[in-house]
Amino acid sequence: MTNAAENTYDVVVLGAGSTGENVADIAVRGGLSAALVEAELVGGECSYWACMPSKALLRGTEVLDEARAVKGAAAAVTGEQDVAATLERRNSFTHDWDDSGQVKWVTRAGITLVRGAGRLDGERVVVVTDADGTQTRLTARHAVAVCTGSEAAIPPIDGLREIEPWTPRDATSAKEVPGRLIILGGGVVGCEMATAWNGLGSQITLLELGDRLLPPLEPAAGSAVAASLRNKGVDVRLGTGVTAARRDGTEVVVTAGDDELRADEILVAAGRRARTSKLGVETVGLTPGEYLDVDDTLQVRGVPWLYGVGDVNGRKLFTHMGKYQARQAGTAIVARAKGEQVSLADWSPFVATADHVATPSVVFTDPQVASAGRTVAEVEQAGLPHRVLEYPIGNVAGAALFADGYTGTAIAVVDTEREVLLGVTLIGPGVGELVHAATVAIVGEVPIARLWHAVPSYPTISEVWLRLLEAYRG
Repeated sequence: MTNAAENTYDVVVLGAGSTGENVADIAVRGGLSAALVEAELVGGECSYWACMPSKALLRGTEVLDEARAVKGAAAAVTGEQDVAATLERRNSFTHDWDDSGQVKWVTRAGITLVRGAGRLDGERVVVVTDADGTQTRLTARHAVAVCTGSEAAIPPIDGLREIEPWTPRDATSAKEVPGRLIILGGGVVGCEMATAWNGLGSQITLLELGDRLLPPLEPAAGSAVAASLRNKGVDVRLGTGVTAARRDGTEVVVTAGDDELRADEILVAAGRRARTSKLGVETVGLTPGEYLDVDDTLQVRGVPWLYGVGDVNGRKLFTHMGKYQARQAGTAIVARAKGEQVSLADWSPFVATADHVATPSVVFTDPQVASAGRTVAEVEQAGLPHRVLEYPIGNVAGAALFADGYTGTAIAVVDTEREVLLGVTLIGPGVGELVHAATVAIVGEVPIARLWHAVPSYPTISEVWLRLLEAYRG
């Protein structure tokens, strides 16, 4: 129970994004008291600046592309996207950046919300400073969970920080379409925002230092997205870095290779860094600015009462994986608070192991890229015996019905000793809704022989699973 005079709780959670909310909720459901500390909006990055607004910006373009890819329906598309309506719809998903609805949920869940910037001040102590400078001292009986996530990293490029570039937050919350937009970084955020703002009328230049887009994924994914963006009029430049940036009046000017590029804004989508630099982690022997090193129960190594959950530990920077880790960490915290034994076995309800080799993700570009498990390169690096299967998704009847001239690729990596799937990548329109089947097969280590009995419905794009199995059997 909460001791109001001493502000003592069983669990104190730093960060009220989706990860922190889930840790606190599970703690309360388990019979513990919990305080949730947040300096910004309750609901965090995903609700207001990442997943929800970005996908809302992308959806209109996606729908129009799908309609234009079907004869008969294409004739009905006689105009362009209503930009104002798209931005208004985006705003509806962020509730105009008002978190009152999320706050009501926190209250109904029995969680105490403490507004302000929290920082550690020694063992199991958090000091919260609110907007007017008032400080509140919170003490945790059992655990402090750090769920502060990550933030955009700004590369050390001459003049870049000084011109106040867009971060992904600015890109997803912008009130107007930039006439010209330079995007620095060809990862997931860079490619999605290039797709979104190009679809809304912006002239995009996408700069990637490496030799392909979406570098963590299969090379075919980056190639397909690059070709599509170029076909839409995006200037995609690979192997191109920025060495300097400045403002010239209202214009952004960047030096990229031998060229000087001008635009109205520049978006820096060049990676993330842990939000631990202002958390007081040094008071418990940790290094500010670094990701928290945790075990599979999300407990910080060497600091048994401290947990690092979600992006802040650097394991897998996805909302769904942060929430997954939160469920596991919350369960472990409750069990330990009650003196129960916490098992570290792979299938234990207390550990997060899926983010080692079975993480699913979807890139909402055109085409979509959906993946789960390991890539071919990762399997090769691990030295596992394997076989790579590829199949053109457009050859499946369901895909041909989905879009005229459907183009896409399914890539599967099979462990040839155990005959189970190690990884699957799907590239093509609408494949995001197929990836969970791959996730279940990989996590469950379903034998290939058993997958033959998981019969896909006809005519759906899921029939690609049958084609991959046939390719494996040869």
